[in-house]
Amino acid sequence: MAHPLLDALGPVADAIGATILGPEAGGPADVPLEWEGQIVGFLRLSPADLATHIAAVERELGGSLGSLGRVDKQRAVKMLNDRGAFGLRKSVEQVAEALGVSRFTVYNYLNRPERADLPVTTPGE
Repeated sequence: MAHPLLDALGPVADAIGATILGPEAGGPADVPLEWEGQIVGFLRLSPADLATHIAAVERELGGSLGSLGRVDKQRAVKMLNDRGAFGLRKSVEQVAEALGVSRFTVYNYLNRPERADLPVTTPGE
């Protein structure tokens, strides 16, 4: 049985090219849909909309991509990659422009080790 919130959001999801998922099917890149404090489903955004992914990451990190510090820029690239944003044509260039860095820097962020969220320290610190 579908939840009324999921039924109500169906036309909105269709209009923006998103998919409504049940509460057991969501992933980390999906938007949780809550009703009275309980997750009743998820909204999966279309990977074809890079601007939507960038806006969601900016909301999560609390600022525009260009205003973020280096560590948060790296985190933003990881989040966008996890959402499938880099599967889109010219996405690296667009993300680099939004971050205020070069394409080379975005590729470096993409190729960082999985534990890139840890601060880098020098020996003896």
